[in-house]
Amino acid sequence: MIEILAANAAETEQRGRLASTSLKAAKAVGAFALRTPATHGGSWATATTVADVIAAMARDCPSTAWIVSTCLVSKNMITFGDFPDHTLDELFADPDALFCGVGAPTGRGESGPDGVRVSGRWAAVSGCEDATWASLGTIVDGEFALVLVPTAELSVDHTWDMAGMRGTGSHSLVADDILVPLDQVASGHRVHYPPDPKAINLWGLSVLATVVGATFGALDVIGSMFASPRKPFMTSYTRMSDSPGARHWLAEATTLAQRAERTMQALAARIDAEPAVTPLENSRMQQERADAATDCRAAIERMLDLHGASGFATSNALQRFWRDVAVAGRHPQLNPYLAVEGFGRLLSDAT
Repeated sequence: MIEILAANAAETEQRGRLASTSLKAAKAVGAFALRTPATHGGSWATATTVADVIAAMARDCPSTAWIVSTCLVSKNMITFGDFPDHTLDELFADPDALFCGVGAPTGRGESGPDGVRVSGRWAAVSGCEDATWASLGTIVDGEFALVLVPTAELSVDHTWDMAGMRGTGSHSLVADDILVPLDQVASGHRVHYPPDPKAINLWGLSVLATVVGATFGALDVIGSMFASPRKPFMTSYTRMSDSPGARHWLAEATTLAQRAERTMQALAARIDAEPAVTPLENSRMQQERADAATDCRAAIERMLDLHGASGFATSNALQRFWRDVAVAGRHPQLNPYLAVEGFGRLLSDAT
């Protein structure tokens, strides 16, 4: 699978959605079943496995890794609702099916005798063009609900045009007065929202894993450069490794990337080990995610300096990793100033 993702990473970006062979390869190894319930043929993977798999995929194609991440989050969202068994059987008939979704309730619904009439627009729905089901936050009769809709009943508005993560196809989904059966709607006492901190931290971990993996992908590019005969331009050095400054910056970039990876792995282990997460611990974990993402962005900057202007050639994978890390690393789950603000508030309240 990794070889296929690497071979199709450029095509994925150019298409603005996963290359068909990458999609098939990810499905074949069970990447989309990471958070399918075990009772329905999935792995219901641990946080450690989730982090390792997504980071490994992102090292060659961050967009594919991101779709795996959003799929597992969408499937995890379904556990927030009290859906009947026959609905879950239909949803997970194919445990490897790709799901998409958004928790923000930007749709509206009205209950009727035959179901719920839903209209609305949901932005930044990654993988929506290839997904089978969408889990969508919706205000139904004035309260939050989670609505499950086959993507075939929704239209796609192609709004995703970003500098990075271009291959994720994170367009907008639109519902125009569609009828959703009542057994595909969870609201009131049938939905547990907002989710518990462990679910939030698993979501944040999957986002961070994409950023960490992409950073190591950039390191692979730089490592190839150091192994090549290329020398620093306008110097007497015969190769990059002859320069003490270049070696120093390589060490800096590698140290930052490895520190982010250790943070990711430690966070995953804590999610797996702890049955509950206190508000203070939850905030500390958010802070650590943000710090790790900052490390990744700093590592990429060092790599760009090492490579020079040629690293920005559209044919060079380094600039793709740079753009993907720059965009994914600024996801709300990795927001540094809000992490500091929240952690500081809880610390001051505890004194």
